[in-house]
Amino acid sequence: MKLVGIAGSIEDKSYNRLLLKFMANHFSDTVDMEVLDIQDVPMFNQSNDQTEGEAVQYLKRKILQADGVIIATPEHNHTITAALKSVIEWLSFKIHPLSGKPVMIVGASYYEQGSSRAQLNLRQILESPGVDAVVMPGNEFLLSNVKDAFDDQNNLKDARTVSFLQSTLGKFATFVKMVNAMDAEAHADDWKKEDLEAKGEVETTIKGVDMHAADWVEQAAAKTNAAEGDDYVKLDRGVLTVNQLNWFLNSMPMELTYADANNQFLYYNHQMDGDKMLASRTPAQAGNPLADCHPKRAVPGVKRAVHMLRTGETDLFKLPVPGIPDKYIMHYYQALHDDKGEYKGINEFVLDLLPIVNYYLKQTGQVLAADPNAKTDAVSGASTKAAVAPKPDEVTGASADTDAKPVEPAVDEVSGASADVDAEPKAVVVPTPEPEVDSVSGASSN
Repeated sequence: MKLVGIAGSIEDKSYNRLLLKFMANHFSDTVDMEVLDIQDVPMFNQSNDQTEGEAVQYLKRKILQADGVIIATPEHNHTITAALKSVIEWLSFKIHPLSGKPVMIVGASYYEQGSSRAQLNLRQILESPGVDAVVMPGNEFLLSNVKDAFDDQNNLKDARTVSFLQSTLGKFATFVKMVNAMDAEAHADDWKKEDLEAKGEVETTIKGVDMHAADWVEQAAAKTNAAEGDDYVKLDRGVLTVNQLNWFLNSMPMELTYADANNQFLYYNHQMDGDKMLASRTPAQAGNPLADCHPKRAVPGVKRAVHMLRTGETDLFKLPVPGIPDKYIMHYYQALHDDKGEYKGINEFVLDLLPIVNYYLKQTGQVLAADPNAKTDAVSGASTKAAVAPKPDEVTGASADTDAKPVEPAVDEVSGASADVDAEPKAVVVPTPEPEVDSVSGASSN
């Protein structure tokens, strides 16, 4: 379970930060917790919007990626600190990462009552409209007389306190699972809202050009004064001309496709004519919404796949295309993210694995043999029998087996992709006799 802990103090020596770090270290076999600081977050000022600033965005990303949040608050005049209140203001102004997020409150204080009043104040803030956190009821952990609570190694001294903290954390872990399961059930059909028509816009959308135009690339290039030919492009670690980029991408030993976060098909590496490709594409398709690149019966399956990548349910899934003689074609769908972790679209790459497997077998002197005990797909470990055999979409290779309501296929536990159906018995690699080797060069002598 992935948790983040937020210390509600900006003091250089914060006992609440110390408490969170103790929890992260001492209970590391139970939860994976990362402790976050708030020192770099500016004071909230609606007139000076810092929502897109790195400090606020960093907290947003970490909270969204976590299963739950633990906030440790000191008590200042019966309330939380101004710094923590300011952080929550930023996280409920234009962005709402705490909405629906399970939260546990703990606190440390110099005095006998711990941070009980500050915890009550924090609970009211977290449950307010706009924040909408799901705070675990009861089970408050109040660490009083905190100056004497830790030893020289920053561990809590009192075994009963540690035991109670462990019990409270265990209850929170159960609470997190329950809340997230309810949330998952409530959003189970969200994939149906995925807009494959690309009706929206993202920051890179080229406006004023018909997405369905056969010459979309040429129109879009003219509209944006795009670099071309021998114009140089500065990349992350390199400077290439546009021609060099095309040569480089077209030489890749796989077929590449890029669709942006608005589900617009923007690019493929044009190595050959569509009828010779593993997944047929044509120049006129560039610029189309994804809905235009798939048969109508495939759209629900594509929506679900895109939604999985957009929401982070998986970052990569794999889809084999069975039934093609002398080939083993794999489609890989990789979620793309910017340097801030924001979803930016999909890289689909397609390749035939069989030549790679054959080369490996030849170089290592091994052969494939059927495994009589196999019960799973030899490639992905997926179930050997899906609910319905998927028919590959001739454009992308995505499963096209659905009309209105998609049938739930057996799912690859690693990638989330539809499993291969009625797979052949799992193959195992069996060594062949050692070839006689040239004593001078080490090369096979036969």
